[in-house]
Amino acid sequence: MRICLLLFALCGPLLASASPPSTTAATRLPDAALPAPLERVLRDYEQAWRAGDAKALAALFAEDGFVLQSNQPPVRGRGAIEAAYAGQGGSPLRLRALAYAVEENTGYIIGAYSYGNNAGDTGKFTLTLKRVGDGPWLIFSDMDNGNAPPRAR
Repeated sequence: MRICLLLFALCGPLLASASPPSTTAATRLPDAALPAPLERVLRDYEQAWRAGDAKALAALFAEDGFVLQSNQPPVRGRGAIEAAYAGQGGSPLRLRALAYAVEENTGYIIGAYSYGNNAGDTGKFTLTLKRVGDGPWLIFSDMDNGNAPPRAR
C-alpha cells in the first residue's frame, strides 16, 4: 500500500501533465494537405467503399495487410480483408487527413471520417502504408473507431 501511494505521489503529477487536452465536438482539427500519391489512397478507398466493392477495397492493401475495425477481431491478408468488407460500404464515406509522414517506403496517415453531409467527424483512423520500390502506396494496416461515447449497458 505504501509503495502504491509513493508511486502515485511521484507519478501522478507526471501523468496529469502528460495528458493531451481533450477535443470537444465543437473543435475540429484542420485538414492536412497530402502529396498526390497519398491523396490517391484516400480517394480510392472512398470510391471503393461507396461502391460497396470489397474486392477493390482489399486491392488497396498490401498482401499481408491488416484491418483493425472497432468491435471486431483483427483481420490479416487480402483474402480475409475482402471477406471482412463483404456487405459493408455502399454509403457516402468522406475521409480527411489530419497528419501524415513518409520515410523511404513506409508512411502513415492519421485522419477522420464522416458519412454524407454530416457536419462533424463520425470517427478517426490511422493508415500505415508501405510500398515496394516506386510502386503505389498500399495500406499495411487500417485502424478505425467511432467518436460516439460507449452506450451504458
